[in-house]
Amino acid sequence: MATGGGGSGHEGGRSLKTKVRTAKKRSLSSTLWLERQLNDPFVAQARREGFRSRAAYKLIEIAEKYHLFKLGQRIVDLGAAPGGWSQIAAKSVGSPDGKGRVVGIDLLDIDPIEGVEFKVMDFHDPEAPARLTAMLGGPADGVLSDMAANATGHRKTDHLRIVGLAELAADFARGILAPNGFFLAKVLHGGTEGELLASLKRDFATVRHLKPKASRAGSAELYVLATGFRGRPS
Repeated sequence: MATGGGGSGHEGGRSLKTKVRTAKKRSLSSTLWLERQLNDPFVAQARREGFRSRAAYKLIEIAEKYHLFKLGQRIVDLGAAPGGWSQIAAKSVGSPDGKGRVVGIDLLDIDPIEGVEFKVMDFHDPEAPARLTAMLGGPADGVLSDMAANATGHRKTDHLRIVGLAELAADFARGILAPNGFFLAKVLHGGTEGELLASLKRDFATVRHLKPKASRAGSAELYVLATGFRGRPS
């Protein structure tokens, strides 16, 4: 097995990428995923810098470019496991120092992170917005969603499933956001057309599609960022 560091990934004409052999109990897709993980510079960087996932760098880039976070903000992270986005939000709003609040919810238990309150909760629950508002001590300044439905391999089906999740997350955000708040969610290329995009444009001042550098080049993954929440519909 050949391994190597940065640069072109070649030395003396020989590839330095890690190759993974297919084990008897591992499918080809699992083997290819493991190979991508082992050769992904963002995965290695996340381990070095103590982040829960490579996804942290997507949020860092977006937040810095669009000035999403401010000290003292209240932030909700939907589908928070394993906690990479919650880590960034906590550092950015100052919650470890008591200057803001970050609440992460998921159907899975999540190991503790300083400055983040995790709750096992289904955000589809009609009582979830009120419970989270109480946990935050007021309406949220931002709602994050890096959720993705399990891929089927069928492009149209995967689009429908991830857009469905984004629509549910957007509905949740409308019920918990303070005026001028923001909503950031994962979608797929071409997957924010129609009703979702129209509703976001109606309720937010600005809606953007984003492809952060940490998203894998061959992935159809995109993010939709809606800023300037106009307030709950009457």
